[in-house]
Amino acid sequence: MTSRKSFASAAATVLAGAALCLAAPGTAKAADPCQLGWSNVGPRSCVMNELRTAPVATLGHGVCIGILNVAGTAFDGPLMAPSVAPGATNSIALRVSQGFSPLGNWAPTLLACDVNVIVDWKNLDSGAAGSVTRFIPAGSTSTYPVQDLMVGTGPGRVQLTIRTDKANIPQSTEVFVR
Repeated sequence: MTSRKSFASAAATVLAGAALCLAAPGTAKAADPCQLGWSNVGPRSCVMNELRTAPVATLGHGVCIGILNVAGTAFDGPLMAPSVAPGATNSIALRVSQGFSPLGNWAPTLLACDVNVIVDWKNLDSGAAGSVTRFIPAGSTSTYPVQDLMVGTGPGRVQLTIRTDKANIPQSTEVFVR
Protein backbone atom coordinates (compact mmCIF):
# COMPACT_ATOMS: atom_id res chain seq x y z
CA MET A 1 0.00 0.00 0.00
CA THR A 2 2.85 2.41 0.80
CA SER A 3 4.56 1.81 -2.54
CA ARG A 4 1.29 2.61 -4.33
CA LYS A 5 0.96 5.89 -2.42
CA SER A 6 4.58 6.88 -3.10
CA PHE A 7 4.19 6.03 -6.82
CA ALA A 8 0.94 8.02 -7.00
CA SER A 9 2.48 11.05 -5.27
CA ALA A 10 5.57 10.88 -7.50
CA ALA A 11 3.36 10.69 -10.60
CA ALA A 12 1.28 13.63 -9.37
CA THR A 13 4.45 15.66 -8.76
CA VAL A 14 5.75 14.92 -12.26
CA LEU A 15 2.41 15.85 -13.85
CA ALA A 16 2.16 19.09 -11.86
CA GLY A 17 5.74 20.02 -12.79
CA ALA A 18 5.08 19.29 -16.47
CA ALA A 19 1.89 21.39 -16.35
CA LEU A 20 3.82 24.32 -14.86
CA CYS A 21 6.52 24.06 -17.53
CA LEU A 22 3.93 24.05 -20.31
CA ALA A 23 1.80 26.82 -18.82
CA ALA A 24 4.58 29.31 -18.06
CA PRO A 25 5.22 30.48 -21.66
CA GLY A 26 1.52 31.19 -22.07
CA THR A 27 1.66 34.00 -19.52
CA ALA A 28 3.18 36.48 -21.99
CA LYS A 29 0.80 39.11 -23.27
CA ALA A 30 0.56 40.50 -26.82
CA ALA A 31 2.16 43.80 -25.77
CA ASP A 32 5.21 42.03 -24.27
CA PRO A 33 8.42 42.07 -26.35
CA CYS A 34 8.91 39.07 -28.59
CA GLN A 35 11.82 37.32 -30.25
CA LEU A 36 12.06 35.94 -33.75
CA GLY A 37 12.06 32.17 -33.45
CA TRP A 38 10.52 30.52 -30.43
CA SER A 39 11.11 30.17 -26.74
CA ASN A 40 9.66 27.99 -24.03
CA VAL A 41 11.18 29.93 -21.15
CA GLY A 42 11.53 33.59 -22.11
CA PRO A 43 9.65 36.26 -23.97
CA ARG A 44 6.78 35.28 -26.18
CA SER A 45 7.38 34.28 -29.77
CA CYS A 46 6.46 36.81 -32.44
CA VAL A 47 3.61 35.96 -34.79
CA MET A 48 5.65 35.31 -37.95
CA ASN A 49 5.34 34.58 -41.65
CA GLU A 50 8.41 33.43 -43.56
CA LEU A 51 9.19 34.61 -47.09
CA ARG A 52 11.72 33.88 -49.82
CA THR A 53 12.15 35.29 -53.32
CA ALA A 54 13.62 33.73 -56.42
CA PRO A 55 17.28 34.77 -56.91
CA VAL A 56 17.78 38.27 -58.33
CA ALA A 57 20.23 38.20 -61.26
CA THR A 58 22.27 41.41 -61.40
CA LEU A 59 25.37 43.15 -62.63
CA GLY A 60 27.52 44.39 -59.77
CA HIS A 61 29.99 47.21 -59.32
CA GLY A 62 32.72 46.90 -61.94
CA VAL A 63 32.57 43.98 -64.35
CA CYS A 64 30.73 41.40 -62.28
CA ILE A 65 27.69 39.15 -62.66
CA GLY A 66 25.94 38.14 -59.47
CA ILE A 67 22.83 36.74 -57.85
CA LEU A 68 21.11 37.88 -54.65
CA ASN A 69 19.21 35.48 -52.42
CA VAL A 70 16.61 37.12 -50.19
CA ALA A 71 14.64 35.51 -47.37
CA GLY A 72 12.98 37.01 -44.35
CA THR A 73 10.42 37.04 -41.60
CA ALA A 74 7.32 39.23 -41.34
CA PHE A 75 6.40 39.71 -37.66
CA ASP A 76 4.00 41.50 -35.35
CA GLY A 77 6.46 42.65 -32.64
CA PRO A 78 7.52 44.52 -30.67
CA LEU A 79 10.97 42.92 -30.88
CA MET A 80 12.89 42.51 -27.65
CA ALA A 81 16.39 43.87 -27.07
CA PRO A 82 18.95 42.85 -28.18
CA SER A 83 17.74 42.35 -31.73
CA VAL A 84 18.23 43.95 -35.13
CA ALA A 85 15.58 46.56 -34.29
CA PRO A 86 14.43 46.59 -30.64
CA GLY A 87 10.81 47.70 -30.38
CA ALA A 88 10.05 47.21 -34.11
CA THR A 89 6.44 46.26 -34.85
CA ASN A 90 4.58 45.10 -37.95
CA SER A 91 7.74 44.85 -40.04
CA ILE A 92 9.82 42.50 -42.16
CA ALA A 93 13.38 41.44 -41.23
CA LEU A 94 15.28 40.41 -44.39
CA ARG A 95 18.41 38.28 -44.80
CA VAL A 96 20.33 38.98 -48.01
CA SER A 97 23.14 36.78 -49.27
CA GLN A 98 24.99 36.56 -52.58
CA GLY A 99 26.06 33.91 -55.01
CA PHE A 100 26.16 30.19 -54.48
CA SER A 101 28.78 27.64 -53.58
CA PRO A 102 28.55 24.32 -55.42
CA LEU A 103 30.20 22.51 -52.49
CA GLY A 104 28.77 24.51 -49.58
CA ASN A 105 31.29 25.95 -47.12
CA TRP A 106 34.09 23.88 -48.67
CA ALA A 107 34.29 25.81 -51.93
CA PRO A 108 34.45 29.47 -52.94
CA THR A 109 31.24 31.35 -53.60
CA LEU A 110 30.48 32.08 -57.25
CA LEU A 111 28.44 34.99 -58.67
CA ALA A 112 28.96 37.40 -55.76
CA CYS A 113 29.48 41.15 -56.40
CA ASP A 114 29.42 44.39 -54.45
CA VAL A 115 25.95 45.81 -55.12
CA ASN A 116 23.26 48.10 -53.70
CA VAL A 117 20.05 46.17 -53.08
CA ILE A 118 16.78 48.09 -53.24
CA VAL A 119 13.63 46.77 -51.56
CA ASP A 120 10.48 48.45 -52.88
CA TRP A 121 7.37 47.68 -50.83
CA LYS A 122 3.69 48.47 -50.97
CA ASN A 123 1.12 47.66 -48.30
CA LEU A 124 -1.82 46.46 -50.40
CA ASP A 125 -4.29 47.04 -47.55
CA SER A 126 -3.31 50.54 -46.36
CA GLY A 127 -1.78 51.88 -49.59
CA ALA A 128 1.46 52.86 -47.81
CA ALA A 129 4.61 52.37 -49.87
CA GLY A 130 8.34 52.90 -49.53
CA SER A 131 11.81 51.83 -50.49
CA VAL A 132 14.89 50.71 -48.54
CA THR A 133 18.42 50.69 -50.03
CA ARG A 134 21.40 48.86 -48.56
CA PHE A 135 24.96 48.15 -49.78
CA ILE A 136 25.64 44.41 -49.87
CA PRO A 137 29.34 43.49 -50.10
CA ALA A 138 30.44 40.47 -52.13
CA GLY A 139 31.45 38.72 -48.90
CA SER A 140 27.82 38.49 -47.75
CA THR A 141 27.44 34.85 -48.74
CA SER A 142 24.97 32.31 -47.36
CA THR A 143 27.44 31.67 -44.53
CA TYR A 144 27.61 35.38 -43.60
CA PRO A 145 24.38 37.04 -44.84
CA VAL A 146 23.37 40.63 -44.15
CA GLN A 147 20.72 40.09 -41.46
CA ASP A 148 19.59 43.54 -40.41
CA LEU A 149 17.69 44.86 -43.38
CA MET A 150 14.43 46.03 -41.77
CA VAL A 151 11.37 47.10 -43.73
CA GLY A 152 8.69 48.86 -41.62
CA THR A 153 5.50 48.21 -43.59
CA GLY A 154 2.70 48.25 -41.03
CA PRO A 155 0.15 45.44 -40.79
CA GLY A 156 -1.49 43.97 -43.89
CA ARG A 157 -0.70 42.27 -47.18
CA VAL A 158 2.65 43.58 -48.43
CA GLN A 159 4.17 43.26 -51.89
CA LEU A 160 7.99 43.30 -51.94
CA THR A 161 10.10 43.83 -55.06
CA ILE A 162 13.83 43.17 -54.75
CA ARG A 163 16.14 44.83 -57.28
CA THR A 164 19.53 46.53 -57.50
CA ASP A 165 20.80 49.89 -58.78
CA LYS A 166 22.52 48.14 -61.73
CA ALA A 167 21.02 46.14 -64.60
CA ASN A 168 19.04 43.31 -62.97
CA ILE A 169 16.08 40.96 -63.17
CA PRO A 170 13.93 41.98 -60.16
CA GLN A 171 11.86 39.50 -58.15
CA SER A 172 8.61 40.09 -56.27
CA THR A 173 6.67 38.31 -53.55
CA GLU A 174 3.76 38.98 -51.22
CA VAL A 175 3.61 38.35 -47.49
CA PHE A 176 1.08 39.05 -44.76
CA VAL A 177 2.47 41.20 -41.93
CA ARG A 178 0.50 40.83 -38.69
